[in-house]
Amino acid sequence: MARRVLVLYGSQTGTAQDVAERVGREAKRRHFVARVVAMDEYEKAKLIDEELVVFVAATTGQGDEPDNMKTFWRFLLRKNLPTDSLSRMRFAVLGLGDSSYQKFNFVAKRLHRRLLQLGATSIKSIGLADDQHDLGADAVIDPWLSTLWDILLRFYPLPAGLSIISDDVLPPSRYKVIYIDDEMESRQQSHDITSRLDVSFVHSSCAPFSARLVSNKRVTSIEHFQDVRLVKFDISGSGIMFSPGDVLMVQPCNQPDSVDEFLEHLKLDPTRKFCLQPNESHISIPTLLPQPCTIRYAAKHYFNFAGMPRRYFFELLAFFTTSELEREKLHEFASTEGQEELYSYCYRPRRTLLEVFQDFPDAIRQIPFNYLFDLINPIQPRAFSIASSLMVHKDEVQLLVAVVHYKTKLHKPREGLCSTWLARLRPEQSNEVRVPVWVKKGTILFPKSVDTPVIMVGPGTGCAPFRSFIQERSTESQTRNILFFGCRNANRDFLCRDEWATSVERGQLRLFTAFSRDQEHKIYVQHKLIENARLVWDLLFRRGAWFMIAGNAKQMPIDVIDALKTIVQQEGGMDDREAEGYVKRLERERRFQTETWS
Repeated sequence: MARRVLVLYGSQTGTAQDVAERVGREAKRRHFVARVVAMDEYEKAKLIDEELVVFVAATTGQGDEPDNMKTFWRFLLRKNLPTDSLSRMRFAVLGLGDSSYQKFNFVAKRLHRRLLQLGATSIKSIGLADDQHDLGADAVIDPWLSTLWDILLRFYPLPAGLSIISDDVLPPSRYKVIYIDDEMESRQQSHDITSRLDVSFVHSSCAPFSARLVSNKRVTSIEHFQDVRLVKFDISGSGIMFSPGDVLMVQPCNQPDSVDEFLEHLKLDPTRKFCLQPNESHISIPTLLPQPCTIRYAAKHYFNFAGMPRRYFFELLAFFTTSELEREKLHEFASTEGQEELYSYCYRPRRTLLEVFQDFPDAIRQIPFNYLFDLINPIQPRAFSIASSLMVHKDEVQLLVAVVHYKTKLHKPREGLCSTWLARLRPEQSNEVRVPVWVKKGTILFPKSVDTPVIMVGPGTGCAPFRSFIQERSTESQTRNILFFGCRNANRDFLCRDEWATSVERGQLRLFTAFSRDQEHKIYVQHKLIENARLVWDLLFRRGAWFMIAGNAKQMPIDVIDALKTIVQQEGGMDDREAEGYVKRLERERRFQTETWS
């Protein structure tokens, strides 16, 4: 019996990929031949021949599959697939989700059901990891994997004379680093130019467009705690097109002072040039890194040392220290028993990788450069709802960006990598500030008919996709636009205030506002919905309106949905069960949609 395991992952931010790679490492320690592949990079026609597959699937937004799983998922959903298509396959599904979202681990659950429908055999109950757990996703992942390996070793016993490779053995690195001189670089560049001639003109993570930053203006008052920016990019000549509801992907980089600190900690020569060579055939070269590139370039554009290290970081780092005290602490953080301690040290205060470096100086000084690509995750792009229309702002794309800045028990405030980087860019100091961007389809879709009323609930920066839609409809003189906007204070964080006022004056918009802190009792968007229950019901029931929610995923969407159900009961004369069914029907018809983020 072949001891081969395929690990397929769907990952949006890199977490599911990390877990999938952990599964691959643990499989190799048990002498399986393991391949770890993103679902959309896998040759789907070969799936019918796979005998053992572990799926790791994240859920994004409101029950959406990750971008690198979409093609694979469409393939699995094809109605012409025979019900015994995957009868040879044994499988297990591990889901990564966040229970603060309504459709918790929805993708993993659907994937598990679909595989069963196609004749595959589940060898392990579905794992549903939750970011909201006190110990994070590992609280589910650890015991789930432990049980999985027990099951697999019963199906696929270890070959005679072999035992599980100990955790004490250093695994091989992902890449080999080849340092190069100028002559080698010249030959490499010539090869790269030839190999790039066939690249098609499509902007993506592999080929982003360098958009010129036009402006970066704060739109909340200076007295307000939250810095929100209206950021504008010039996309002339890019060929980029987008519609309301689409998102702009932004590829940030590290701050110069952090880069210098990183290089100093590891005593790296920033000018030294290198190329990467994968140590396994299925591993690809990172698209963020040119070949060759300097160490400084990698430190600025690739290594995400502003993020929190994952558990494997501590496990791998322990191999490189000669300090017994450091090794003991690193082993504790990497162990199942030490997860509460790791949570207190790292995750609760949101300690960055760069700050962890300071606590383990002996290990940091001795890390081989090639192992940095195993220790540190790459910088991930950030997605922002587009807040403008090409019909109104030709050759331009605009974003509403809330700058992430908050305090924990650590002395230094926590900052969002991308939002802080954008906020610090100064186009007035240079006309050539460039930002790598590309457009992707969003999770919400607006009605094509200009006669369809749209009820939009978008507090704070949640109004961004609705601003795009309202701008676009304003060019068609349409007035069936209803916006419920909420913020703290009318005079401090009322985003796009003058623009909304102009749209209202022209009859292009009906605006309902909720300012939660401008009176003794708090007023939120759900209260304004209830106040206007008759209007909302008339639009939904008699005029076929669409109902859209965008904004923070914590409590707002739940409260708004509860308000909508109350309206359906109150104005439609339905009981709880009927109101729930009515909202679900709206959702199936795409007349009820949400786009939320945590």
